[in-house]
Amino acid sequence: MADTVRTIEDLNHEQTARLVMDVMHRTLIHYALWFTEIRHQMGMEKALEALSVASEKSMGLQLNRLSKLLGFDMQDGIPKPLLNLPKKDLLALLDGAAFNWLANDGVWFQSVEFTSGMNDAKRCNDSCWAHFSPFEAWAIKRFLGLGDQSGLDGLRKALSFRVYARINVQSFTDDGPDAFIFHMNECRVQVARKSKDLPDYPCKSAGLVEYTYFARAIDRRIQTECIGCPPDDHPDDWYCAWRFSLK
Repeated sequence: MADTVRTIEDLNHEQTARLVMDVMHRTLIHYALWFTEIRHQMGMEKALEALSVASEKSMGLQLNRLSKLLGFDMQDGIPKPLLNLPKKDLLALLDGAAFNWLANDGVWFQSVEFTSGMNDAKRCNDSCWAHFSPFEAWAIKRFLGLGDQSGLDGLRKALSFRVYARINVQSFTDDGPDAFIFHMNECRVQVARKSKDLPDYPCKSAGLVEYTYFARAIDRRIQTECIGCPPDDHPDDWYCAWRFSLK
């Protein structure tokens, strides 16, 4: 940036727009750091309690301020432009957000892989899932109004509301009265690797954390068993499979 820029008023139009985006990014990071620090200092349960209060207030404050600045109305805490979209466009927006989530995950993985190697990337990835899976389960339980003991039916519903459910193809098969098997029939990451003649990404270590922690956060009575996940061999009609049962 030119040496003539000393204050924000010295920025040109494009630079000012970039600064707006940068401040929004800083807000996201600060928001995440608050959550992670409360989790570190006080534990996950207290962090989620704080998040349930802070997220609602923060979202309301930020959207109301943006609505005044950008000239859109709010209705019941939702921007009117979203409510005015047809359902198909809302679903397209939801899919776009899901794909952005996946791309963001890949960007972080590769940023570690390319600077520190695959082992560190996998280690960070697995640890990240240990935190994200129970958080996503908590968010879905809150969205759907599931109780703490919603059982296998609650888990089925929750798995259908994960971000992955909008990206991948998945299915459920009953396995007796107190169990079901979850198949990831098409995994976007693995399908992309297959199209490039690359071997499956060995995601079992992350999957063991991801699915076990997710199911446990939905209902502590649920047990998780891995039937198969890369680098395990698997049939052509699924990439990984997991059995969930009640104790």
